[in-house]
Amino acid sequence: MAEDDATNGQLIAAMTALLPPLLAALDTLDFVARKLHPPQVNELIEHVAGVDMAVRDARPQFEQAPWPEHLFPVRDRVLKAADEVLSAYAELKAAGNAENAILECYKSLRHASRASEAIYPVSAILPPVSRFFLEPGVRDDAAKLNALSAGADKDNTGVIEASNERGQRGGFSMYVPEDYDPSKQYPLIMALHGGSGHGRAFLWTWLREARSRGIILLSPTSRGDTWSLMGPDEDTPNLETMLAHVRERWHIDPEKLLLTGMSDGGTFSYVTGLRDESPFTHLAPMSTAFHPMLGEMASPTRLKELPVYVVHGALDWMFPSKFAEMAAETLTRGGADVKLEIISDLSHTYPREVNARVMDWFLGGTH
Repeated sequence: MAEDDATNGQLIAAMTALLPPLLAALDTLDFVARKLHPPQVNELIEHVAGVDMAVRDARPQFEQAPWPEHLFPVRDRVLKAADEVLSAYAELKAAGNAENAILECYKSLRHASRASEAIYPVSAILPPVSRFFLEPGVRDDAAKLNALSAGADKDNTGVIEASNERGQRGGFSMYVPEDYDPSKQYPLIMALHGGSGHGRAFLWTWLREARSRGIILLSPTSRGDTWSLMGPDEDTPNLETMLAHVRERWHIDPEKLLLTGMSDGGTFSYVTGLRDESPFTHLAPMSTAFHPMLGEMASPTRLKELPVYVVHGALDWMFPSKFAEMAAETLTRGGADVKLEIISDLSHTYPREVNARVMDWFLGGTH
């Protein structure tokens, strides 16, 4: 008994040493992703320098703790997440000396989604990890935490991959709440990544909100390097097939279907979401280009009272904010119900803080 107590004490000490700084370092990578702006790259890198040191220092203790065999998967997932975080900070530091610093910063942040993917499965047994993957207002909701944990072994819930390895195109990743109840209807978000992105990574942009509010999340990967913005539209039929697949297997609310996207994904949400045949009830394009022709080609029937939430950064260096203003003006004139938000300190990056506001708008203020 004394030996078991000693072992448990070592494991608790190891987890206490590593988990808090690891999750804090992941949060800081979210901060970096949100604040990236070419003129401020070096200042930002300097600002977060050293955040990874506590992770580096605690990792050996965690790895060398006396893990019982049945907990090896937990150990290995946390170590994988720690290694991805350490790689992110090492590459971020090196980016400051690179010729194209902003591009290298974007590359370094790929490790953040891989770290999230690695550690998420242990949320069922480690409450600090479960709380991390919830919105702040829900993190102390014991009933919610217990329901998510209790449902973790259910089939067809949690994070699901469908032909969506990082080297594959045209598949999708999705999240189904672990406390899924087939007697209820669930809102659905389809979130489209930016150019050269991948649905497997973009899933984590929305997972906290989907998990907190009981939403099914679908994150497709474009067939090509980006969405079908030029030439034949290969992506719309693929998205329709994905949506049909999900609707056959889970109970989706047909009145709550949100199509959103970042950059090229936002532009494609206009292209496919403004069609008369589109099943989506709400659109939320972010940091994206727009041409008036997109609105002019949409029928008055489709545009009439269509809820559209347009988000853009005043500092966007790729697509100036006039694109968002043009979109709002064109779609409003066509009859859509448009909400426009220009964020003063946002560059061409994803504004994670706006997710909560989009959810309140989409769900009608419910939580």
